[in-house]
Amino acid sequence: MWLKPEEVLLKNALKLWLMERSNDYFVLQRRRGYREEGGGGLTGLLVGTLDSVLDSTAKVAPFRILHQTPDSQVYLSIACGANREEITKHWEWLEQNIMKTLSVFDSNEDITNFVQGKIRGLIAEEGKHSFAKEDDPEKFREALLKFEKCFGLPEQEKLVTYYSCSYWKGRVPCQGWLYLSTNFLSFYSFLLGSEIKLIISWDAVSKLEKTSNVILTESIHVCSQGENHYFSMFLHINKTYLLMEQLANYAIKRIFDKETFDNDPILDDPLQITKRLPKEETLKEVHECFLWVPFSHFNTHGKMCISENYICFASQDGNLCSVIVPLREVLAIDKTNDSSKSVIISIKGKTAFRFSEVKEFEQLVAKLWLKCGAASTQYHDISTEVPISSESVDPSDDIEVQSLICQRECSKTVNTEALMTVFHPQNLETLNSKMLKEKMKEQSWNILFTECGRGVSMFRTKKTQDLVVRGIPETLRGELWMLFSGAVNDMAANPGYYAEVVEQSLGTCNLATEEIERDLRRSLPEHPAFQSDTGISALRRVLTAYAFRNPKIGYCQAMNILTSVLLLYAKEEEAFWLLVAVCERMLPDYFNRRIIGALVDQAVFEELIRDHLPQLTEHMTDMTFFSSVSLSWFLTLFISVLPIESAVNVVDCFFYDGIKAILQLGLAILDYNLDKLLACKDDAEAVTALNRFFDNVTNKDSPLPSSVQQGSNVSDEKSSHIRVDITDLIRESNEKYGSIRYEDIYSMRCRNRLYVIQTLEETTKQNVLRVVSQDVKLSLHELDELYVIFKRELFFSYYWCLSSPVLKHHDPSLPYLEQYQIDCQQFRVLYHLLSPWAHSANRDSLALWTFRLLDENSDCLINFKEFSSAIDIMYNGSFTEKLKVLFKLHIPPAYTEVKYKDPSKGDELSKEELLYFSQLHVSKPAKEKEAESAKNSPEKGKEKVDIQAYLSQWQEELLRKEENIKDLPRMNQSQFIQFSKTLYNLFHGDPEEESLYQAIAVVTSLLLRMEEVGRKLHNPASSTKGLSGAVCASGGPSEGQTESHLEKDPSSLREEPQWSFAFEQILASLLNEPALVKFFEKPIDLKAKLENAKTSQLSSRTRK
Repeated sequence: MWLKPEEVLLKNALKLWLMERSNDYFVLQRRRGYREEGGGGLTGLLVGTLDSVLDSTAKVAPFRILHQTPDSQVYLSIACGANREEITKHWEWLEQNIMKTLSVFDSNEDITNFVQGKIRGLIAEEGKHSFAKEDDPEKFREALLKFEKCFGLPEQEKLVTYYSCSYWKGRVPCQGWLYLSTNFLSFYSFLLGSEIKLIISWDAVSKLEKTSNVILTESIHVCSQGENHYFSMFLHINKTYLLMEQLANYAIKRIFDKETFDNDPILDDPLQITKRLPKEETLKEVHECFLWVPFSHFNTHGKMCISENYICFASQDGNLCSVIVPLREVLAIDKTNDSSKSVIISIKGKTAFRFSEVKEFEQLVAKLWLKCGAASTQYHDISTEVPISSESVDPSDDIEVQSLICQRECSKTVNTEALMTVFHPQNLETLNSKMLKEKMKEQSWNILFTECGRGVSMFRTKKTQDLVVRGIPETLRGELWMLFSGAVNDMAANPGYYAEVVEQSLGTCNLATEEIERDLRRSLPEHPAFQSDTGISALRRVLTAYAFRNPKIGYCQAMNILTSVLLLYAKEEEAFWLLVAVCERMLPDYFNRRIIGALVDQAVFEELIRDHLPQLTEHMTDMTFFSSVSLSWFLTLFISVLPIESAVNVVDCFFYDGIKAILQLGLAILDYNLDKLLACKDDAEAVTALNRFFDNVTNKDSPLPSSVQQGSNVSDEKSSHIRVDITDLIRESNEKYGSIRYEDIYSMRCRNRLYVIQTLEETTKQNVLRVVSQDVKLSLHELDELYVIFKRELFFSYYWCLSSPVLKHHDPSLPYLEQYQIDCQQFRVLYHLLSPWAHSANRDSLALWTFRLLDENSDCLINFKEFSSAIDIMYNGSFTEKLKVLFKLHIPPAYTEVKYKDPSKGDELSKEELLYFSQLHVSKPAKEKEAESAKNSPEKGKEKVDIQAYLSQWQEELLRKEENIKDLPRMNQSQFIQFSKTLYNLFHGDPEEESLYQAIAVVTSLLLRMEEVGRKLHNPASSTKGLSGAVCASGGPSEGQTESHLEKDPSSLREEPQWSFAFEQILASLLNEPALVKFFEKPIDLKAKLENAKTSQLSSRTRK
């Protein structure tokens, strides 16, 4: 490749380079030790090692070209090459295009300038066809070209960055280069003659972590497909690890977890406060600044985050101070003229926020004014909205009137009061000690509102958190849940949305609504609110509306329990938006089909247990106990295990602190019961101890009536157990485990997501292999290898598909066998790699017909079971089974006549042609086709999976296993001609090729005579002289003669009455030829084929 001209001192280079060619202006050199006899000895090994370590393609390439001028000791490197052919091509180009031109220049300086300009032009032209852009740094350009040549990945693979590091092979560090690209982690090292080349796809990574031990002070551990890899000696290991983590998680979400990938929030920054914003918000700017806290009289340092419709601020210590300012609330934005670089934002309610030491504060003020103008046209909240300008707005404004009408219509069917106020109104005349404490709590919050403000833009401080830990008053709970969760922002952004969704979802019937109806009466059945139609109807509306809003989640068990508690303290519409906030933002990926989010947080919980309660980890031999016992804790926020009056306090903390509150409380519960758990002998005893503990958790300050409180119903027999107050438990969890940071939880979530999803994938694979192994003769190891190749081909198809960033034909909600399916193009690639018949000249046609044969339900997709059954017959099938497959490939529905658009390509089909022919189906009556489609695919086109249909389909498959060869249709004339051509193609290149040709000619002649005799018995005038004469000519035709006649003279055959053959006739004729039987029964080494496919699967795609 051409290099940017750089000076080289030739006398220093002579020790490492040998001259091969030279002229007046250029020198071609070879690296010492390269291609010398014996490898160049010690010199060659040392030079190779040096090349691997140094950071320059010019230094590591074995050949280079230097530009020289007479009487000068300074040379310029202008080209390098990985092999002699490449460098010779550059040398010849220079001689043909540059040498003659240089003779016209008078001075050496003009010659050098001309050569430099020409080489730079060549580099720019070369860069048009590569990801190495002209404005890239020179070292990165060289590293990119080295990456492309060293690993042979497709051109579309984008290199992100590269690092110098050591790869530990056993206890020996190998210095080399780590390349991070969009789909792969790659490493290359050459050390004293030993070459190491490593390519790991990100979607195969199950573990990624920073580790340290006695030998490795700090390293990055990568686990892929059960193999451990360690990389160390990074210059900036934290930066490297963070990038690797991002690339791995991006790949995992894109490939395995499309629901999360599709719904991934655009807003992504380290400030937890922004998690309270609607998920549609996009982070635009981040500024470091100070915020004046008026009630504390000091400036707090932190970061200001600006999105389309919000300004957020969080102090460096997130608990110290944070605030959210919706732009719809802003009245004025001013800047100061002093040196403080301050921005003052005034909002409704006579509140102002002063941000100081803001860089480029003048431009920021101008941008915020523009945003305020845009935001004012988007939000129209009737209860709180006032105009931004000082002028009054006509109350009959069209938008406000429409919103009022929508709200009135909504109130006709939707509860406008929290169920708690309806079923348990507070009686102010009968104040007891608990009610007095409740009033004191309310007074404490009112004092806080006076200091910090009330509503969306209130200051959130350490004092706020302390009041939340004590428990939010009953009358304020709904309001503060909406505020702390950010649901108030969602509702303000979507006025009237809930009423519309309720109306649209009314009367719908699907799997989600059936499950909802089944669970309605199980949601807090002991509470009077859900023993009446009022509560049940509200719960039904909220759950059905959410299932309608988000069909990907629909309805998941545990949502009913959570929603019932939300309805107790929030209005119906508010409960809906609280549910949206929980499912889509606060507990991401918790309520999808595989509850991946909950499983990830359980893995995080286990990691925290290992860190904070090591003695418990040592005692419990199996950490899965914590996963099984804590699943309901996470899914229901402890509502399912704690008494309702205590559980609501946990929900208070969750809406304020997020998942951090649940993790802290879980640790505190295990810590509190540590001695009991250490004394337990088995899991059952430990579960009993925890359940007994939960039964004795109380809330002594709860104002709920005793008939509703669950903790008060504990029998006297259990009174001997120590009661634990929920407020004390939550306070203790904050004191002991409050040091857990949001950043650490986020990092642990990313790290454990890899493990959780790969574990689920491994479970899927094992279930598929268990089912498939019963129907094939392949060993489990061979099936395992085949499954990996099958799955990798599906992934490779979408690595570089820009039009489809997420993986198609993958649905984890389907049965295991249907989760991964491939189309005809992907099948062709695998057929070429694995089929023993892939050497045939018409291999594309064979791949097409095989795919059509396997695609029984005509959906243009096949699963692994169907794919492995074909491979099994090709390698392990008997002579009869193989022949039957070939026979069926040449009759409908598998067979279709292939017409090539581009004859110059021979028998090769383009991707478009292949997909077109794979979609051609044998015509069937519409009703029959529809019935067959429903029978073969009971889950498609329906929202409910029909289990009975699956059982019927399975029973039919069992009956079809022993297919009677007499049931096969007859093969007609044109199909038999193609069948004969296929046999000739299969025999080509075989050591017994001539005898096989002779045998097939004999069989063909015999079949035609048999058919002729049979037809003469029925119709004496008929004959088959055309084909029989062609086949019998010269006693036994060569392949070329027979195929030529079959192709050139089919018209003569069609003039005669059509003839056909049954499978029994063909089978009996072929069995009489030992050469043919030996060919098909010859054992083929599948293990070698699988190994070759694994190594060439990626390179074969590169060639394309």
